[in-house]
Amino acid sequence: MSIFGKPQYTKVILKKKDLPKNLYTRCPISGEIIFTKELEKNYWVVPKSGYHFPISANRRIELLIDKDTWKPYDDKLTSADPLKFKGISAYADKIKEYQTRTGMNDAVIAGLGELEGVTVSMAVMDFRFLGGSMGSVVGEVITRAIERAVDKELPMIIVCNSGGARMYEGILSLMQMAKTSAALARLAEKKLPYVAVLTDPTTAGVSASFATLGDVIIAEPGAMVGFAGPRVIRETTNEELPEGFQTAEFLLDHGLIDAIVHRLEMKAWLSQFIHATFKGKAPAAESTAKVETAG
Repeated sequence: MSIFGKPQYTKVILKKKDLPKNLYTRCPISGEIIFTKELEKNYWVVPKSGYHFPISANRRIELLIDKDTWKPYDDKLTSADPLKFKGISAYADKIKEYQTRTGMNDAVIAGLGELEGVTVSMAVMDFRFLGGSMGSVVGEVITRAIERAVDKELPMIIVCNSGGARMYEGILSLMQMAKTSAALARLAEKKLPYVAVLTDPTTAGVSASFATLGDVIIAEPGAMVGFAGPRVIRETTNEELPEGFQTAEFLLDHGLIDAIVHRLEMKAWLSQFIHATFKGKAPAAESTAKVETAG
């Protein structure tokens, strides 16, 4: 018999509900558990698997634009309700709800800022606001950003992140496809560079307009890019879809996009492209960006 008995421990059962919310995040590819704060520091890219989680428009501007150079424009525009749309909830109520939830007036932020010392006009969409849907305000803000690039003779960058046209606004939302495309035609006439950056997801009316009109079109790894969803296409064609259909990697192999660029290498890639194509600027420093390209 031992002199000292075994210490008696109180049994503690820790349940998932007792853990702080959002303490960690699971990678959908590898199943790895990562502390959410570490993911936030890494701009929501999983270090080991490279999986790209969604990111807000403000964080993307922070990532791409030089510190203290961003000047927002048209950030007071707010969607009206021309059709007086009623559904499960009224469109006007939806707008107020998402404005409170995201702190944004609509699904896009636009402005001017410096990218490695070069002033660019940039518009960044945000899926958190009604799925990044393109209504009259989104179309107007993007069109004004393009016109600003034309007037000031600047490169244009649009970061696309959208489920498509906003059907709460009916035909008015579809008209934004033509309006933004016409503005880009004027940009092309001036021979100013336009880069379309496709993120997950970029679909429907956005993918059928300004998202695929870039002088160069790049995408983040694994981004879903297409018009209709896979289920709709499958049911319409009665055909099985190829593996990886509508992923950035599939579209790179088939020539729709020009490169796949890791989020953390995006700024270096854009800087290199803009310095190479934007007349009157000194060549960029050598880039270390890792890029997948076609061919």
